[in-house]
Amino acid sequence: MNALSRRALVAASLALGLTGLASAADLKVGLSVSLSGPNSSLGVPYAKGMQAAIAYKPEINGRKVQLVVLDDNSDPTTAGRNARKLIEEEKVDVIMGTSGVPAAIAMAQVARETSTPMIGLTPISLKGPDLDWTVTVAQPTQLMVDAVVERMKKANTKTVAYIGFSDAWGDLVYDALMKATEKAGIKVVTNERYARADQSVTGQVLKIIAARPDAVMTGGAGTPGALPYLTLAERGFKGPIYGQHGLINADFVRVGGAAASGTQVPTGPIIVAEQLPDSHPTKKVGLDFRNVFQKVNNAPTTDAFSAYSFDGYLVFADAAARAMKTAEPGTPAFRVALRDAIMNTKEVVGVHGVYNFRKGELYGVDERARVIVKLDNGKWTLVP
Repeated sequence: MNALSRRALVAASLALGLTGLASAADLKVGLSVSLSGPNSSLGVPYAKGMQAAIAYKPEINGRKVQLVVLDDNSDPTTAGRNARKLIEEEKVDVIMGTSGVPAAIAMAQVARETSTPMIGLTPISLKGPDLDWTVTVAQPTQLMVDAVVERMKKANTKTVAYIGFSDAWGDLVYDALMKATEKAGIKVVTNERYARADQSVTGQVLKIIAARPDAVMTGGAGTPGALPYLTLAERGFKGPIYGQHGLINADFVRVGGAAASGTQVPTGPIIVAEQLPDSHPTKKVGLDFRNVFQKVNNAPTTDAFSAYSFDGYLVFADAAARAMKTAEPGTPAFRVALRDAIMNTKEVVGVHGVYNFRKGELYGVDERARVIVKLDNGKWTLVP
């Protein structure tokens, strides 16, 4: 069986397993993620994290929860279509997803059109009416990139080159880098881009080498995020390479290999939960998550993405418990009540951070949701 066939089998097994978690339920959650395609190295962990979440809390105020999962094939158009199917055909109370920024934005637009609350799992940028129905449990890109630039400044970096995806995620990282470096007095000397499905970034890396930067910042994610690391190593770049939380993924570590060793990236504290001080607010929940993930998936969690869907479910569970006091699940009134409850989330402790949402604001975490980690011999270690 080739790699593509194995991945398709995994995707099919996940979809069947998740959809069958409950046959008769009082609450319905719709999840659209990339179980296939270039974003599947992110989407499969999202799905596994949701499996762990349902096992961790299968009922909310005595009501069972049913999960319906669809594969968007790493395609924004399919993600939007999935969102509409989940809402109009499956009659879910909330939608969650997905594995890429453009696809998540497409889902958010459907959420607004159908007056259905959405909990995003990835950093996105929304404006206007779309903010009325969507929040995200991911950390804002600026919060995370600021931490990276602080490390650059401590290392006396004067110039940094940028290479990232040629899509909304690459834009988010680049824009955050420009804002942070301007304040830090660091000059960004390149803005190189590549598509997630590209097989080579040699041309882009040659331009970076020619610019002679002190360091490189990457704006990729998952498996495709390893490509600049491999090419920079091939071309003999010896300076530090920094990343962001989109790279906390087992496939990135595997594919990047020695070329990615030493990279420093910001991430949620779950990645180094056992290395955190006991006083850290997320440590206990983080260790609980690891235990239930191991039991459900028969393997340890090695990424940040499964924890985002787990946190998304915790936010939903807290809000649903409050919304059920005023409306019945499965009704338009409940979706409005659930949206209002989500927008009034207060100090919900997850594994990535502590969540506080307000209407009109997409993100709900603060500095408690970030740490800096370094890749050392295939393992992430906490940087003090």
